[in-house]
Amino acid sequence: MKKLINSVESVLEESLNGFARAHSNIIQFNHQPNYVSRKNKSENKVALISGGGAGHEPLHTGLVGKGMLDAACPGQVFTSPTPDQMLMAAQAVENGAGVLFIVKNYAGDVMNFEIAAEMLDCPHETVLVNDDVSLPKDHSTGRRGVAGTLIVEKIVGAAAEAGADLATCKQLGDKVVNSTASMGVALTSCTVPALGQPTFDISDNEVEMGVGIHGERGREVMSLTTADELVQILAKAIDEDLKPAKEQCALLHINGFGATPLMELYLVYDSAAQFFEERGIKIVRSLVGNYTTSLDMAGCSITLTLMDDEMLQYWDAPVHTAALRWGI
Repeated sequence: MKKLINSVESVLEESLNGFARAHSNIIQFNHQPNYVSRKNKSENKVALISGGGAGHEPLHTGLVGKGMLDAACPGQVFTSPTPDQMLMAAQAVENGAGVLFIVKNYAGDVMNFEIAAEMLDCPHETVLVNDDVSLPKDHSTGRRGVAGTLIVEKIVGAAAEAGADLATCKQLGDKVVNSTASMGVALTSCTVPALGQPTFDISDNEVEMGVGIHGERGREVMSLTTADELVQILAKAIDEDLKPAKEQCALLHINGFGATPLMELYLVYDSAAQFFEERGIKIVRSLVGNYTTSLDMAGCSITLTLMDDEMLQYWDAPVHTAALRWGI
């Protein structure tokens, strides 16, 4: 294992310290329990809180700031944050308009956010993100929440910033989730520092189709083929799930898993955009880069969100976070 760390035990704390130093004008870092919150608290605004295991950076800590999250709770690598982190973060940022938890659909995240919500003494709601179409809708644990989470956090964050109430933010979040589908492919596994070796074995001439963001195995192992052919598989699954109408406006997000260069991600974007445009879908917004990563995994995911005028307005609204910023 080759990693720029001092010790397995200290890597998360030291990384969060560095993040807080680098972005001290935007966020502040609370130690024990760990959470990151906006530096300038807005009054009487719905507070948005998300979180999950470390290793997906910049999700979620890099999305704390004006126009997105009010707080993010990082757990250990690929491990859910604890209820006390979520509760303390919520109490720190709640300012009279209630709390909206944005939760990726993983058993540990769901359970711990539910426990925190039960202990929270203020109005609260939860948006559950389950955009991974590599799993069937009737899967025993439901579909996983993956790269579509960022899109939910951006659109709902802008609505909250504009003064939308808790019920409206919850309704909008559910609408974005229902309009979003994602699927990914891995070229390599990833190495969790505490494990010291790749999460799964994959040969140089294989890819993992439908991989999760925690190094989980996908729906099948396939032979490595061209980018266009891999995109066809991913985009077809998304298209069949969302069933977009012709002339439907959409946001296309190509998300890198951490070790794939932008040159390749933009190639994937071009191929995916052609796929959807040939089917009459209008790609009106885009996002390309490493946003929901899986440590040092090579590969990417494709996310399509079907957009209406309200969602476009909130996507375009000003945002100022470590990872996303425009209109400021």
